Amino acid sequence: MKLLVINPNISTDVTALIDTEARRSAGTVTELIVRTAGHGVEYIETRFESLIAAGAVAEIIAEYCAAPVEGDDPAADRIDGVVVAAFGDPGMPALKELADVPVIGITEAALCAAALQGQRFSIIAISDRITAWYRDCVEHFGLGSRLASIRSINQSLKGIGTVQQDFKETLLALSRQAVAEDGADVVILAGAPLAGLARELEGQIPVPVVDGISAGIRMAEAVVALQSGFHRQGAFAPPPVKRRQGLSENLDAALAAIQSAASATGTPAVVSAGK
Repeated sequence: MKLLVINPNISTDVTALIDTEARRSAGTVTELIVRTAGHGVEYIETRFESLIAAGAVAEIIAEYCAAPVEGDDPAADRIDGVVVAAFGDPGMPALKELADVPVIGITEAALCAAALQGQRFSIIAISDRITAWYRDCVEHFGLGSRLASIRSINQSLKGIGTVQQDFKETLLALSRQAVAEDGADVVILAGAPLAGLARELEGQIPVPVVDGISAGIRMAEAVVALQSGFHRQGAFAPPPVKRRQGLSENLDAALAAIQSAASATGTPAVVSAGK
């Protein structure tokens, strides 16, 4: 199994944290390709920054899902699944329309893992600014009634790659408060900058603790193994064929490939008027 793991932020030190936790979590037969966004921001806190990141993630997915150039080996870079490794899942669920393989966000994976282990969960975030967007994400997945709280660091970050070291005791205290004061049955340590922290805090928080990166990898492996097929119709079917302009070569080819794959299965692509 080959998974493409994408850091939607431009921070390579966060990518290193993602890479380490992803490899500790993945099965022994899973191959990981870990990539960093080619453009965007240091770390995502707002809906607009998420919008920017979504385009960067789409470009990376397109590299691996585009139709192969004549003469290339179509299986050489073939991926079986994608993990979008930033809490808030930038670009999701729209990115599911771009590929014929499962595209899993670490938010949806973490929320599913938390929902399986308790009735109410709390999210521990790296900044106050980010909480409104995270609350939107929980509501989007229909789990608002099960959200006990979102607690966050309310101090300026010294560096996005050192959040764990700089605020370990704060994050531990916030997690314990979520259990004692908010009634959380499960704690989610949100965001790639906290990747691996759940392992370090093992036994120090009295409820199950979910790491988004670990959940994303394991959920992606499980969904790929189900071999359920991809969306040919319905809400996540490929975008209809229509005139396009100004797209990158990879993105244009990826759209053409997914539209062709859908039509080849007996589901004709919808062609817009005027094409």
